Amino acid sequence: MRTRMIATAAIAAAFVMVPAGSALAGSGPAPAPSERSASKSVAPTPKGNPLSLKAQASDVCEDAYQIGKTAYVKRDGATIASVKQFYSPECKENYSYVWLWQSFVDKEDTYTISTGVYSYTQGKKLGTQDFPLDKGQEYWSTGTDTVEDCTAAAGSVVPHGDPAKYTAITDKRC
Repeated sequence: MRTRMIATAAIAAAFVMVPAGSALAGSGPAPAPSERSASKSVAPTPKGNPLSLKAQASDVCEDAYQIGKTAYVKRDGATIASVKQFYSPECKENYSYVWLWQSFVDKEDTYTISTGVYSYTQGKKLGTQDFPLDKGQEYWSTGTDTVEDCTAAAGSVVPHGDPAKYTAITDKRC
């Protein structure tokens, strides 16, 4: 009985040491740029890495992070790509990001990708980049001056030899 009381007291003491205001994943403000970019690689990722070589080639600011929900490009019921919207507080820009799923990349020789930020406020797609007959996996739009606008990221995939365009648009962010 005494052992059980000591064990209970030890567990209770451990919980007291955990701060009551601990943040959960996805809660609170975005981390400071120095906290996000420290020790990150330049490798592309499905989540989107603003430090990747392709992101840097599109002038994506290093502090950019995803806002809103991910949208999915489907082809005959199968997911072939993810579309995400990113925001940079430092540069005050929005970006669109398209990531092709490995199962799609493995099956197709080439494809044309388009990515851009749709401004509901301006009624047009901005920062659009087209990648014709490509074989990559990661695609970024250029930055858009749309932080004050209602926006969504848009991405489309056209497999070579397929007359259809497969598209997804993220949720509207204002």
